[in-house]
Amino acid sequence: MASDNPFFTDEGMFISKSLRSKHKQGSTDIIPERTEKAKQKLERVNKALRHEEPDRVPVSDFFWGQFLQRWREDLGLPEGTDIYEYYDLDFIVTLPNMDPHIKDFEILKQTDDEVLVKTGYEAHVRKKFTYPMPAFVHFDTNTIEKMEAFEFDDPFDDRRYYSGGDNQIGGVGDGFARDLPPWVDQVKALYPDIPVYGSVCEAQEQGWRIIGSENMLLWIGLYPEKLGKFLRRVGDFLVGITEGQIKAANGMLDGMVIWGDVAYKNGMMFSPEYWRKYFKPVVADIVDVCHSNNIPVIYHGCGDSREIFSDMIDLGIDGYNPLEAKSGLDVIELRREYDHKIALCGNMDVMEWADLPMDQLKNTVLRKLNAAKGGGMIFMSDHSVPNSVSGERFDYVMKLVREYGNYPLDLGEHDIPDIK
Repeated sequence: MASDNPFFTDEGMFISKSLRSKHKQGSTDIIPERTEKAKQKLERVNKALRHEEPDRVPVSDFFWGQFLQRWREDLGLPEGTDIYEYYDLDFIVTLPNMDPHIKDFEILKQTDDEVLVKTGYEAHVRKKFTYPMPAFVHFDTNTIEKMEAFEFDDPFDDRRYYSGGDNQIGGVGDGFARDLPPWVDQVKALYPDIPVYGSVCEAQEQGWRIIGSENMLLWIGLYPEKLGKFLRRVGDFLVGITEGQIKAANGMLDGMVIWGDVAYKNGMMFSPEYWRKYFKPVVADIVDVCHSNNIPVIYHGCGDSREIFSDMIDLGIDGYNPLEAKSGLDVIELRREYDHKIALCGNMDVMEWADLPMDQLKNTVLRKLNAAKGGGMIFMSDHSVPNSVSGERFDYVMKLVREYGNYPLDLGEHDIPDIK
C-alpha cells in the first residue's frame, strides 16, 4: 500500500496530489483564474472533439498507482512528480461521490495485507494492498425483493460535492484511500492549470455495484421488466449526479466522462435490444443534460461494443474511449467505418506499449496517428497505463506523439492516404 496514497479509482485513474494542493481550496463562488496554457489545452481538446485540427493532437490518460511509482523510479524523478504536469497532458478526470448511500466505510476486517470494507453501495469489497484490483465478495442487495426496495440518497446532497469522506469508486480501486477531499476542492485546485472533466456511471456500471455482476446478467434473463424498472430508478439517480456536479462546479467543468462497460472482449454483455430499451435512455438523458450546459461527453466503455456504436453516435456522444485493441478494435478501421461522426479516444495497446520492439512500437504509434487527421482523436491508452509499461517506454511514446503529432501531420512513410 502506497504511503502517499493519491486519488485512485477502479478505472485506473489518478488525480494529482500536487495539483490538488497547488491552489487555495474552498467555495466555488469565486472561480480561480485560468492560465493561458490551460485555455490552450481546452481549445485543443474541444477542437479535436469537434473534428477540427488544433495545434497538436491532444494527449491524456489514466494511470495505475504502481505504474506511477515505476515511472518515477525508471526516469529518476523526484517522489511526487506529477505526470500530468511533466508531459503537459491536456485534461484530467475527477469523481464525485456516487455511492447510493452516503456514509463512511464500515471496516469488516483489516490486516497489514488487506482490508475488507462495506461501502455506501452496501457491497463488501476486499482490497489486498499488493493486488492491482479489489474483489467484490458480497452484495447485500442480492434478491429481487431487496432490489425493488432499494432506496437512493439524494443525488443533490451537498456532501457528495462539498464534503470530504469515503466513497467506493474513489477509495477502493487501484489503491485504498479514505477521507477523500471534497470534490469541489479537487476541481477548483485543478481548474487553473488543466481542463477538468467530471464523471458519472451509466445504469449498468452503477447497477452491478449494487446487485453484483452475476445478478445483473441473470436477472436480465429471469426478470427483465423488474430489473428494467430498477434500472430506470438507477438512471434517475445518475442524471441527478450529473446535474449535481455541473451545479456544484459552477462553470469549472470542461467535460464529462460516462463510465459504462457493457461489452466483453468478444462482444456485448447482453443483447443490444435490452441495452437499447433500458440502458440507452439513461445515457441519452445524461448526454442531454451535459450538452444543454455546453459540456462535451466522452463515453468510456471497455470491450467490443461495435454492435451499439451507431447508437452512441445517434446519442451525440462526442468521443469514445478506450477502444480496446485487445478486443479487436483499431482506430484506423473505425475511422474508415464511421468517418468523423465520433471522436476516437484511445486504442494504444498497453501490451504492445510494454513489450513491442522499439522500432515496431514507433510504427504502431505513427500508424495510429493517421486517425487524428482532420481532428477527432485524443491519444490515450486502450484502457489505462499499468506497471507492465516501463517509464522509459512510456516516455518514448510520449515523445513520439509530441514530435509527430503537430498539425499539419507529417507521418512520412507511415501516412495512410485514404484516411483524411
